[in-house]
Amino acid sequence: MAENQENLEQNQREKPMSFIAMSIITGLFGGIFWSALAYLAYIFHFTEIRPNVILEPWALGEWKEQWLGTVISIVVIGLFSTGAALVYYALMRKLKSIWAGAAFGLALFFLVFYVLNPLFPGIKPFWDLSKNTLITSICFYVLYGVFVGYSISYEENENRNSENNQQEVTS
Repeated sequence: MAENQENLEQNQREKPMSFIAMSIITGLFGGIFWSALAYLAYIFHFTEIRPNVILEPWALGEWKEQWLGTVISIVVIGLFSTGAALVYYALMRKLKSIWAGAAFGLALFFLVFYVLNPLFPGIKPFWDLSKNTLITSICFYVLYGVFVGYSISYEENENRNSENNQQEVTS
């Protein structure tokens, strides 16, 4: 009877998600969430840049300017965001400061708007962008960096604390 009790579903413990899987999900969600908000900023004329610019170098046709192109663009940004989250995981996960995430977001902003700008014909050159577009985009990138950075750093800190607590118990 006791053996059957352990096998019941409600008595099973959920296996925790791996740290890398959590980082990938955080990056995917962050990219989708913040690019969807950036699309709303475009609709309300806070910025001149739509998420659809990510498809311009690779996709042909008018569909990329319609709702399907917007949805696919937001998902593609989410996929690229998983790569950015993995870079944060690899390089900066042990930093405990919120400023590390903000700096990461600023670095991504300058990478996209200054270095990779020639890849995206829908984005004007850096110095030709309006103040509203620059300020809105910088804010979104900083918020994205803080979201991803703080989430990953928090989880790293929690894992480290639980390992230290387990070592103290076994000692």
